[in-house]
Amino acid sequence: MRQILVAGNWKLNGSLDSVKQLVSGILGGVDDTGNTAIAVCPPFVYIPLVSNLLVGSKVKLGSQDVSDQESGAFTGEISGPMLKDFSCSYAIVGHSERRALYAENDEFTARKFAAARSCGLIPILCVGETLEEREAGITEQVVARQLDAVIELEGIAAIGDAVLAYEPVWAIGTGKTATPQQAQDVHAFIRGKLAGLDQAVADKVQILYGGSVKGSNAAELFAMSDIDGGLIGGASLQADDFLAICMAGN
Repeated sequence: MRQILVAGNWKLNGSLDSVKQLVSGILGGVDDTGNTAIAVCPPFVYIPLVSNLLVGSKVKLGSQDVSDQESGAFTGEISGPMLKDFSCSYAIVGHSERRALYAENDEFTARKFAAARSCGLIPILCVGETLEEREAGITEQVVARQLDAVIELEGIAAIGDAVLAYEPVWAIGTGKTATPQQAQDVHAFIRGKLAGLDQAVADKVQILYGGSVKGSNAAELFAMSDIDGGLIGGASLQADDFLAICMAGN
């Protein structure tokens, strides 16, 4: 039985005061979240603060991105070892906003995945299709291509050291959500593809759903056999909303 994981991606949001309030609110209700694993991914500048605030709690810390480089003349980059210095456990790679807005292709994403793993971070690898790709009936080809770039670089066993997140781009921040069955269908495709290469990896890997998850729909999504939690955007910015999603994993 795979553990449910709920990871909050705060994106470009927050201030010193609001981050302290948000973490305090989450920690105030975390005892009610049962066996659900929880992670939060603040903007880089707040990682040291959040790291300190989370000491002694079950909530893990993650980053929203990671450099494909470990050190050197790469202005503005943040490396995996730097994130490990502040007790990060996870690093999101390949989020659709990185792919679409910053032209990060599959190969670049695969290098970030490799860089995260090399220093002991758990990559949360995001895959998913745009509305145009879904309407064209090529969702599975797109997702397979995104996975293949990582598998070709790192090997299938590496997926067992990671978390996957299926995020239909058309459902991110739009208020639209894939139906539980639509999400399950893609999750099942992903797990089936992995099983064709390594059944043990397919059975082990957590596959999260990301795309306008709320307290009102989380339980139905998480009840699907191949959905192992959520990568949460907007709803992770309010402690009560985020905790409601976490509790849905019980």
